[in-house]
Amino acid sequence: MEGIGAVFPGQGAQYVGMGRDIYLGSETAREIFRRAEEVLGFEISRLCFEGPARDLTSTSNAQPAIFLVSIATMAVLLERGLSFSMVAGLSLGEYTALVASGAISFEDGLILTRARGRLMEEASKKRPGIMASIIGLSQSHVEEICEEARRKGVVQVANINCPGQVVISGEEEAVREAMRLSGLVGAKRTVVLEVSGPFHSSLMEEAASGLEEVLSGIRIERPKIPFYSNVTGEKAWDGEEIKRLLVKQMTSPVLWEATVRNMIRDGARAFLEIGPGRVLTGLIKRIDRRVLCANAEDLQGVEEAMAYLMKGGFGSGEA
Repeated sequence: MEGIGAVFPGQGAQYVGMGRDIYLGSETAREIFRRAEEVLGFEISRLCFEGPARDLTSTSNAQPAIFLVSIATMAVLLERGLSFSMVAGLSLGEYTALVASGAISFEDGLILTRARGRLMEEASKKRPGIMASIIGLSQSHVEEICEEARRKGVVQVANINCPGQVVISGEEEAVREAMRLSGLVGAKRTVVLEVSGPFHSSLMEEAASGLEEVLSGIRIERPKIPFYSNVTGEKAWDGEEIKRLLVKQMTSPVLWEATVRNMIRDGARAFLEIGPGRVLTGLIKRIDRRVLCANAEDLQGVEEAMAYLMKGGFGSGEA
């Protein structure tokens, strides 16, 4: 289907019960879960469906779990006749997007997301920190505030999500100082995020080095459809370049707003968020209200998304 961008969620989208409906309703999805458990060596389906939430939220579990549910949901959509013309993902979601584009195998995606989660978890224990969302200030304004707040420690822009929403990351004292300064200059709101570490900051340098080593043993093919990188917001085609970007993403800002705008520039007229939650759907609507947006995380969502896209003029096509 020309003009549809598939987008995939990142860490934080997990919840106990995710994927159960897809699993029960689709033999294809059940087979994907079975393959995942062979690769991972533990019953990730039980973790997704039953929790406990504390274990599911652990970074080393949350990342492969979200990836798995997103892939299973995508498989059901493909069975219904969905196809898409470009892909992107938010942070962790890049790995799902790479599988969707044909650049990496499902099994390698599982290996990478499990390793990435473990490395980020270990790095967060060694160099702890927090992340916070700054609402109502421009990116340049937040960058200036971070520069001033660095007298308290490491703090930097981590995500540029949509107009007026910038996420910062770093050591707790410095992040809280940046939040305080943001409030003084007119931020509408500052919120500490419920994440387990200072992701997309220099505090993840050790995790980035570890990921580079893991990626050295993985083959990344040329994507069959355009894949957009978080680091640049632009298409990336070369396998070795994609590896470098995945490593750089660990310590660099996620340029989500730029990614979405560039996908629209390149012909996206609708976006389908595939996987748990609907965070990306909300962000895309704030970036450009003219494009169609839908999300699918269970069987009802799959049917509703397909109907919505058909109504919008996107007929069925070859996957």
